[in-house]
Amino acid sequence: MRTVLSRPDFRLLFGGLLASMTAESILLLALAIWVKDLTGSDGLAGATIFVIIAPRTLAPLVGWFVDRYPRRPFFVATNLATALLLTPLFAVRDAGDTWIIYGVAALYGLSNLTVGAVLSRLIQELVPSDLLGEANGVLQTVRQGLRLIGPLAGAGLYAVLGGWVLAAVGMAGFVVAAAVVGTLRGAESPARRHSQVVGTSAATAADRLPVRPVGGVTRVRRWSSELVAGLRHLASERALRRALVGYGLGSLVMGFTESLIFAYVDRGLGRDVAFVGVLVTVQGIGGLVGGLCSAAVLRRVGELGTLAVGVAFFGPAALALAYPNLWLGFAAVLMAGLSLPLTLVGLHTLIQRRTPPELLGRVAAASEAVVRCPQALSIGVGALVVGVLDYRLVFALVGLATLLAGGYLWRGRQLSPPAGPSTRPRVPAPRPAPEDRNVEVDTLARNPGR
Repeated sequence: MRTVLSRPDFRLLFGGLLASMTAESILLLALAIWVKDLTGSDGLAGATIFVIIAPRTLAPLVGWFVDRYPRRPFFVATNLATALLLTPLFAVRDAGDTWIIYGVAALYGLSNLTVGAVLSRLIQELVPSDLLGEANGVLQTVRQGLRLIGPLAGAGLYAVLGGWVLAAVGMAGFVVAAAVVGTLRGAESPARRHSQVVGTSAATAADRLPVRPVGGVTRVRRWSSELVAGLRHLASERALRRALVGYGLGSLVMGFTESLIFAYVDRGLGRDVAFVGVLVTVQGIGGLVGGLCSAAVLRRVGELGTLAVGVAFFGPAALALAYPNLWLGFAAVLMAGLSLPLTLVGLHTLIQRRTPPELLGRVAAASEAVVRCPQALSIGVGALVVGVLDYRLVFALVGLATLLAGGYLWRGRQLSPPAGPSTRPRVPAPRPAPEDRNVEVDTLARNPGR
């Protein structure tokens, strides 16, 4: 990690992200606690998380916008807009104002998706291809570390000072991130509007066609084609397709554990529900270790291999939780925490290395939706399942399913072997127009010795 942190441009980006990630970690749980405090309803509090996730269905549109504008100014503008959208929270007084929190949560979720898509391109532009895994590992290590203190800090701020101060602290974090990243220079390369990358599938061929003003229908078709270009690239690139299928299937059951863990603590360990916070802290420690190890794992087994290891590690963790024992439970959640950064570093690095720059915003946003939407669905289904089936049986099923998903990903690891510095797609020089080729042929005919 020292290598990538020795780069001044990445250190500057890292400093800005540290401020924004701190604000995110403080806000996420605190908004739900605020709703719970106002309404007294666990269901309405839990709905806050769903509202934050729901905007991910707009991923193709968000990615299309991200790919049309320079990354650094877009990142700065999005963070400033995020700070601004938190201002309605100052108007919240009682339960009748819960809709304000939901509205802010939805816009915040949209902003979070946008920043993630912009960030993928910024990292790709600032960091050489052979350091992408290290850069992603650094960010995941910090993110996992903030999971240890951010939610507790947010809950504490809310309990002591109230929601208004919480909103002010969040706004400050996003403003600082915008100010720091705004000082970056030279991060942008001239953006191409249409794909010209060798090896890009035929699915992106529509992006390379010349624009002809032949009517509204053609313009609408072209716009819709560009809108879904990220999804087409995910479906056509073999390594990306395997990654999204394997991880997506794993996500369909991983979300069950959000509800199962409460049953494990209550029915299995016979402890108060607040003990979940202790397990989350242990999981965060595992996340820190996973983040620190992720770059080394990536260099050894490649992106798909790292993703496979991350998903597979979730299997024995879930199987261990099927047997209620305190120390075994600590080991299980530690392993679950270890799996998360490995999974995300493998996936993000694979996307950055296998996607041409002009498509990266759409691909990053689409991949986020493909993974997070099944996960959100599984969280809801898990809440129903835990009331019908024995939680131990469900944990065992989750463990087996994630082991199978990890095995599927591992078998495809040869599609993304450990890579050197030249894995980023190369953009060829533009082909000369027909009239230019005629001039060149004529020149050669007159100068055969050239």
